[in-house]
Amino acid sequence: MFSLKQTKLIRPPPDIDPSQPRPGSTSYLYAVTVFVSLGAFLFGYDQGVMGVIVADQRWIDLMQPANSWVTGTVVSLYDVGCFIGAMSLGYLADPLGRERTPSIACMVFIVGAVIQAASYTITQITIGRVILGFGVGACAGGVPLYVAELSPPAIRGRIVAIEQMILCFGELVAFWLNYGFNFLEMDDWWRIPLAIQILPALVLAIGCWYWVPPSPRWLAGQDRHECAREVLIRLHGTEAAEIEMLEIMSSIEFEHTASEASWRDMFKMPVLRVTLLGMGVQFLQQITGTNSILYYTPSLFERGGITNPRTANLATGGVGVVLFVFSWVPIFYFDRLGRKTWLQIGTVGMMGAMIGITVLQWHAEHNPGDSANYTIIIFPYLFYVFFNISWGVGSWTYAAEIFPVSMRAKGNALTTASLWAACYIVAQASPPIADAIGWGLYIIYTGICVLAFFFVRYCLVETRGRTLEEMSRLFGIESSLAERSGVKLATEEHIEDTHASTSNL
Repeated sequence: MFSLKQTKLIRPPPDIDPSQPRPGSTSYLYAVTVFVSLGAFLFGYDQGVMGVIVADQRWIDLMQPANSWVTGTVVSLYDVGCFIGAMSLGYLADPLGRERTPSIACMVFIVGAVIQAASYTITQITIGRVILGFGVGACAGGVPLYVAELSPPAIRGRIVAIEQMILCFGELVAFWLNYGFNFLEMDDWWRIPLAIQILPALVLAIGCWYWVPPSPRWLAGQDRHECAREVLIRLHGTEAAEIEMLEIMSSIEFEHTASEASWRDMFKMPVLRVTLLGMGVQFLQQITGTNSILYYTPSLFERGGITNPRTANLATGGVGVVLFVFSWVPIFYFDRLGRKTWLQIGTVGMMGAMIGITVLQWHAEHNPGDSANYTIIIFPYLFYVFFNISWGVGSWTYAAEIFPVSMRAKGNALTTASLWAACYIVAQASPPIADAIGWGLYIIYTGICVLAFFFVRYCLVETRGRTLEEMSRLFGIESSLAERSGVKLATEEHIEDTHASTSNL
């Protein structure tokens, strides 16, 4: 009987003796991460694909947007779809499975991509982008939720960084496909890059349904303990799997006793603090201006004095190169420093880049035709150097790891939805604000970077090196819920004793 819910049994291979210890496979973990990160590729590709298209005169002549508000609406209503898709995580990821959610989302994505590529009016392409956005939003929140639940704490940042690298690769591919197809002597060239994304979405939908293993923490929450143990053994080895299972079961048992894990609980103390931190870090990731640069880079360069459209598009393609190259830095170094440290370093660098963009746009306004105006190309590149080593990975990692097990799907839904709310604000407001005050837009972003720095420094709690089951204790959720419900907490010693007893059986 067909079921949307993941029900497949996960058992040891037939040629394996289940009683014998087995080593884990980091290469298997990386392979699964790379594959499911096709969801991040779709996210990045669609982020990068529209910027050149909406600035192209052939697209403008066909669609005839009335003004910059309409152009902003075409770009930003995609974020509304993403917001709805992100919120669907709270309704899909718990009952159906972490890996089934991206699969379902990809099927919706394909419908939206077809409508978008076949559009002839502003209304059609906007509807397509909203539907496609639902799929992107569910994937964007679902993939880091899934990979965070697979990975050990020592390399959790690296695992999410791999996803971010593939997201940036999607943006790079979109930029250069746009640049290449833009040379075609045909009015409908832009339909080709919009249609290409259907193929990776189809591959991801099939792979997540049939190949990708379920999250062991989701399996344990479904009382499928042997399946959860087998997935953990394949990923981390027998010894680590036994320890993790004890921690997971202790955490789930406590949360089922002390909390209902409802939407209402997400906005009640002590979980409210974690909800606000997760939503805050994701909201600030976008409101500091990253998508204002990404969506509207050609327009930014035009206001900076680069009047040749092909030169502006080529410089925009360079943004994709910088994004991809520097997305490798967190893979090797992100877990070496604290989450807060990276976010603070990145914020200072992003602030400096925004100041540079402001100064160069002011210079171009007063000195049109000056060759020095081309210096503005440096600063969007500089912004993404610092963004990629910090907020690009840090906000997703932090938001995916801080919630208790039973509340993680709803928590990721809320935090990812806050990111898409910020995306919508930035995408919708940037063109008219830039038309009204020009380089003053980037003064606003500079001020937001200052607020982000203080938020990180004084509000966030450091989480590097912590297991997902430790987060409840770190944020005081476990003790508060225990006191409120009269449940006795299991101590670390009790868990270790239980593990020792189990090992001796």
